[in-house]
Formats: sequence, C-alpha cells, structure tokens
Amino acid sequence: MLLKNNIPIRYVFGKIKTEVLLVSAYAVFVAVIYVNFHFTRISIPIAVPTMLGTILSLLLAFRSNQAYDRWWEARTLWGAIVNDSRTLTRQVLNFVDTPYNSVEALYFKERFVKRQIAWCYSLGQSLRKLSPLEGAHELMTKEQLAFLRDYTNKPVGLLELHGNDLRKAYKEGWINKYQQIELDRTLTRLCNSMGGCERIKNTVFPATYSLYTHLALVLFILMLPFGVIDVFGIIMVPLVIAVASSFLLIEKMAIHLQDPFENKPTDTPMSTIALTIDRDLKQMLREYQEPESAPKKDQKVAFYIL
Repeated sequence: MLLKNNIPIRYVFGKIKTEVLLVSAYAVFVAVIYVNFHFTRISIPIAVPTMLGTILSLLLAFRSNQAYDRWWEARTLWGAIVNDSRTLTRQVLNFVDTPYNSVEALYFKERFVKRQIAWCYSLGQSLRKLSPLEGAHELMTKEQLAFLRDYTNKPVGLLELHGNDLRKAYKEGWINKYQQIELDRTLTRLCNSMGGCERIKNTVFPATYSLYTHLALVLFILMLPFGVIDVFGIIMVPLVIAVASSFLLIEKMAIHLQDPFENKPTDTPMSTIALTIDRDLKQMLREYQEPESAPKKDQKVAFYIL
C-alpha cells in the first residue's frame, strides 16, 4: 500500500515513461510538419477532442471508482481477518479449560494460536502466488506440515486442522458444545473472508471495458495535437504531453487498484497486517519478542508497505 508521504516522482512517472516518450515523439512530429512544411490544414476544431475528452473523463472516473471499490473491499476483508483472529485467540485462551494445568491442554492452546498466525501469513502468500508455507516451519509441527501436503489450497488445510482440534477439545471435555459452536462461527467468518479475497483475486475486471476505454484514450491523444496547434503553435508539444500524462496516470491508477493482491506497492498490505496479527496473538500467549527485522521508529521507511 502506498503511504501518504514520500512517494517519489520517479515512481509516479515511471509507470508511464514509455507512453510519455511515444506521445512526445508524436507531438513533435506533428509540430514539425505544421511549422516547417506549412501543412496548416491538418488542424481540426478544438470542440472535437474536447467532446471526446469529456466522455473519456466520465469513463475513467467510473473505472477508477470501481477499481477503488475492489481495493477497499480487499482491505475491509483483511480488517475482518484481524478482528476474527484476535477473537479466535481470545476464545481459545478463555474457553479451553485446563484442569490442574494440563500440559496437553496448554500445548493445545499454543498450537492453535500459532497455527492461526501461520494461516494469516499463508493466506497473504497464496493470494500473491508466492510460497504459501514460507516461514510456517517456525509456527507449526512436522505433523501439521505433513497434513498440508495434499492440499492445493494451504489456508483451507489450516482451517481443517483448526476444525480437527476443536473436535478433539470437545471430546476431551476442554470446551462445551456452546463454546464449540462459538469457535466454529469464528472459523466460518475467517473462511468467508478468505473466500471474499479469492473472489476478488480470481474475478478479472471486464476486459472489454478496459479495452474500449484505452482505445478512446489513444484516439483522444492522437486528435489532441491537431485541435490545439492552431492556437498554441509549437507550445502545443508540452501541453499535449501534460494533458496526456494526466489521463494516462489516471488509467494506470485504476489498473493497479483493481488488482489488490499482485505483490505491488498498490497492494492491500497483507504482510504488514499479518505481522500485526503475529504480534498481537503472541502477546496474548505471553511470548512475544520484537523481531530484529521490524522497523524502528527512528528508521526511514519506504514509500509503501506490503
């Protein structure tokens, strides 16, 4: 996720540098023909690109809104994951009865909570098409990792392990049936949030809408020099570059926001959220230690977080 401050100009214009170079070459070419070869009849009424620009603005505004809606829904789902992870941990720590400080029951709590931390990391990695169990070896046992081998979707396998442990806790008498129902409801909410993220990931933005909008943008840029050259002359070149850059940046913004799980600076910050969950849940277990890799307050941070 891009942060509020410190976004470098090179990042912003680096997204459209190829397009800007092409637009610059095209605008200079039109200006050279107009000035040196006196092809004055190549101009067109300014009203033509103005009307097209107005229509294009509406199309880009609609696309930007829809793209932001996808990004915000992704962020809302991960906010729910944070809340439900904390709720699940609180329920496990308080519901599970440990008579006489049963070592097995205490180990059950620790195993369950650490597996939930692993689930958060695994879900974020899976959505970004990265290794879903990276770093999970520190949070899970060999038996649990072996159980996940047959699962293509590792987060689903982790939820299945949660369900198995809940059944065991009920049979052992560590929780009653009402507590089991509440815990299962929390797992269901986590599963729903995961499904929502996968829906956003696997549902592409309508290709025809993207294509038609881009074609309209190209046509607008092609027509713009001919509409303003009579008025501005050679000054038309920087004007066309500035206007085209504005439209191109808006289009790029929409393209990046519509896919919030692509391991890019515009992503939903799943790794950072998972680190927050890791910290909070381990503090609830009373075994949290500040990671050496965690950014200190006096250190400069990048212009985005993942």
